[in-house]
Amino acid sequence: MKSSVKTVFYSTFMLWLAICLLLGTSACSQEQKEKVQDAAADLLPGKGKLGGPQPLVDTVYAEKYMASKPAFKDEIEWGKKFYKERGGRLGWFKNHELVPQTERMLAELNKAGENGLDPKKYKVVDFDKLFDQIKKAPDTTARNALEKEADVALSATYFNWADDFYRGIVDPREVKNIDWKVKRNKIKLHKALMTILQERESTYPYYEFAPLHPEYDRLRTALARYRAMQRNGGWQPVPALKKPLRPGDSSAVVPALRRRLLGFSPDGTPNPAVTTGAVQAVPVSNKPGQQPAGPRESHVYDAELSAAVKAFQQQNGLRADGNLGPETVKLLNVPLQQRIDQIIVNMERWRWIPKRFEPNYLLVNIPDYHMWVYENGKPALDMRVIVGKTLNATPVFSDKMEYVVLAPYWNVPFSIIDKELRPKLAADPVGTLNRFDMEVVKGSGAKATPVDPTSIDWAGLTQDSWKYTLRRRPGPKNDLGDAKFIFPNSMDIYLHDTPHDELFSQNRRGFSHGCVRVEKPLVLAEYLLRNKPGWDMGKIQETIAGGKEQYVALPEKLPVYLVYFTAWVDDAGNLHFRDDIYGHDQALAREYFST
Repeated sequence: MKSSVKTVFYSTFMLWLAICLLLGTSACSQEQKEKVQDAAADLLPGKGKLGGPQPLVDTVYAEKYMASKPAFKDEIEWGKKFYKERGGRLGWFKNHELVPQTERMLAELNKAGENGLDPKKYKVVDFDKLFDQIKKAPDTTARNALEKEADVALSATYFNWADDFYRGIVDPREVKNIDWKVKRNKIKLHKALMTILQERESTYPYYEFAPLHPEYDRLRTALARYRAMQRNGGWQPVPALKKPLRPGDSSAVVPALRRRLLGFSPDGTPNPAVTTGAVQAVPVSNKPGQQPAGPRESHVYDAELSAAVKAFQQQNGLRADGNLGPETVKLLNVPLQQRIDQIIVNMERWRWIPKRFEPNYLLVNIPDYHMWVYENGKPALDMRVIVGKTLNATPVFSDKMEYVVLAPYWNVPFSIIDKELRPKLAADPVGTLNRFDMEVVKGSGAKATPVDPTSIDWAGLTQDSWKYTLRRRPGPKNDLGDAKFIFPNSMDIYLHDTPHDELFSQNRRGFSHGCVRVEKPLVLAEYLLRNKPGWDMGKIQETIAGGKEQYVALPEKLPVYLVYFTAWVDDAGNLHFRDDIYGHDQALAREYFST
């Protein structure tokens, strides 16, 4: 047998050499040489065709194998798509040898905990045992059968991990109490696997087993730091204050505060200069025979500690004045494990975000009470916002902005008519409407016609019997101020101005009935209309002053994202936390940590 193999190899080589000599070396391309060499190599012991061709996997086999293991059942469709697109070719074997990406993937599974995932969830198959069986297979038939099994097991394991890592453990669309209607992440996991196996190119870093968003990666780094703090003993509570501290004050709380804020290095390890105690020298007595007193911890609330408190306040959404008050102490004493869980659930939300944002878009982070407009992927505009009260929570969703409305009417929601205005309107409809600068109309827009308010049974009014529109006229009393920004949606949520500018000075700005009030509406309007001829700031102000509602279509629809992130890391590497104002973190944590 060995002799015949050598004969075939020699014959093939001589044939290739003869062709090259006959046609000239230029006629034999490098590709042709490699093909002949590969064909000859396939006939050598331990290579390719010596054990026969690679086995194939059809979709029936893939489905049957994955259905046999509960952990893989949700990934069956990905498996079928993967093997169908490749005509049944194995993905993880080449010439009966495992490809290098196998080792990389299995190593990634071991690091799943770094992403807030459970590595045990992905260790469904004992690959060490399976690979050993392949090596010891008694014949080609047995080896091929084991290669098929191992290939599908590797693909199913990848999909099991990637589904969690790229799409999320929790599907917010299937959990009723999780508010997240942002357009879905449409990642195709079988395409991602083909990228890993270097069978296709992609602009996404699947081949590196990397996250899609830098914001996620920053949170992952923060998670590692907080877990390091936890391994090193975590932080101890800061005692309650008897009175607020200002720089120069002295208090027994200071040593604990210093250890809390300055006791860990940036990597989460203890800071020896602090954990050993900030030392202040004690004067030595001149009295004969008296021993000098030892060192003691300073109780002075100094400039360094005040600066650390100010940074903490900035990163936790408090008024950053550097003074230590009860509210700051309360947030300092949030348990470390709670912060770790908060980081993890916000990492989960980044898995729900689309693979990438559009070049230009508007984003509101509800718990941060802040809005940004991005142009070509970079912040072009930002401002404070006011969002819904707890009972009138601003919904989490995405849409596209189409209009700027100048000098808008405010159409009063029926809920406000029912709960707030009904008694006043029933008692004195005309006087109430005049006092609030309101009117009742039939129809909408330019075709709206006035309705006599005395003809309406305000006391007996119901949602079903209400056929009109109650609206406040444009002007200084209008709840929408000078402008609103429309992205048509079934919830009737939009951005708008407000006559109550004083509310923007508050740290916690949950005051609206659900819509988002913006701090600088005319600046936003000017920016959105910057590419629409004739609509400069002068024209905008002139239109508003005219007191007549006007819709102005945007030159291009602008994607809008109303999102909910209570933890993130800024460009400077600072970790920020915000209050879970609507309880969405709690709802998500219940689902996430119970899976």
